[in-house]
Amino acid sequence: MQVSIYKLEQKYTDSINNFMDFYYGLRLYYFASDLLYDGLSPKQISDAVTKAMNVAKNSKLNLKEHFKPVFSSMNNEVISDCKLSRLGYGLVLLNAETNLSVVGRWQLKVLDRFLNGDCNH
Repeated sequence: MQVSIYKLEQKYTDSINNFMDFYYGLRLYYFASDLLYDGLSPKQISDAVTKAMNVAKNSKLNLKEHFKPVFSSMNNEVISDCKLSRLGYGLVLLNAETNLSVVGRWQLKVLDRFLNGDCNH
């Protein structure tokens, strides 16, 4: 009979990924569902988040730093939601339906700050 010795393998990559997910999560202050209170429908929010994620992905941003799918509770129901960083939230608003006043006001504010030199670029 052969004796086998069990050797515990450390999965450092899993530990590092878990730590990084936790770290990025500390900077995800916003919920996409918050935009429901500003008049966006669930479909408009979902479409805007999808577009924002595509912009981030095509710009070579790390999606995990700015978008995290989660479940939230609203009106005693569980809904699909997305936690967002400040940049992620801004990208969602830039890609939302422009016929909503909250979206138009926000886009004008961003453009005004950019044109008046209040940005870093």
